[in-house]
Amino acid sequence: MRRRLVLFGGGLKPPRALSQFVDWAGGPRNARILAISWASEEPYASQDSFNDELREYGVLQVEASYCAPSSEAEKDAFVAQLANATGVFFSGGDQNVILRVLQDQAITKRLRQCYDAGVVFAGTSAGMAILSPLCITGDVDPTRLGAGAVTTSEGLGLLADTIVDQHFLKRQRQNRLFGLALEHPDKLCIGVDEDAALAVVDNRYAEAHGKANQVLMIRSQGGPGFLGVTLLGDGQRFDLKSRKHVSGSLSSSSAFESEGPALLDAERVPVA
Repeated sequence: MRRRLVLFGGGLKPPRALSQFVDWAGGPRNARILAISWASEEPYASQDSFNDELREYGVLQVEASYCAPSSEAEKDAFVAQLANATGVFFSGGDQNVILRVLQDQAITKRLRQCYDAGVVFAGTSAGMAILSPLCITGDVDPTRLGAGAVTTSEGLGLLADTIVDQHFLKRQRQNRLFGLALEHPDKLCIGVDEDAALAVVDNRYAEAHGKANQVLMIRSQGGPGFLGVTLLGDGQRFDLKSRKHVSGSLSSSSAFESEGPALLDAERVPVA
């Protein structure tokens, strides 16, 4: 079963990325979207705004989960909503609210099962941050670069072997991903800027969206203390497994072919 994911960096959602989410979820007539606004301080306003966005794409079926479930009855109701969904969307806000729910392993397991079964997942800002195995909690020491400078917690873990960060260039968050890339050399660190998005197929083939802003790929490269950096603009694609800039179409992942080194790859960029 094909696994599909859309990472929105916060701010405005690029139209092509939102359209991709709707199409992957079954198209305007058949998509059944479950919008989860647990993280938002104003969940009802957040849901109304998202409903307006989906209405522009003709989506007819949208359900909402406004408040983080705590009782068994609330958890059962949420699982029932999941069972009906072809697409799941996490709103922005405070990722720690979502992380507290994910401590319930039964809910976490069910969400992962849905993803593996072909339900399309997406999130914006904090709702994006929780989709990787390690989630940045927001606690950062900006004066240090390296181990312990950034606090993380276990995330939902849909996009394996990654750490993702939102509002990336807009809020100058490069240092915290550089530090995490040094601390976790096995992970690909992905910074999605505000008003940008990254659509991913099969946890491997990715395409950036966003006319003005971009997506950065940061990974350990060339030995301890060296990082490789790739900047993706609108429509550019990346193989998360080979960690190279590629060509091809997300509609057919077999069409991806390596183009060699990434656009801004530095074979040995010392940062420590």
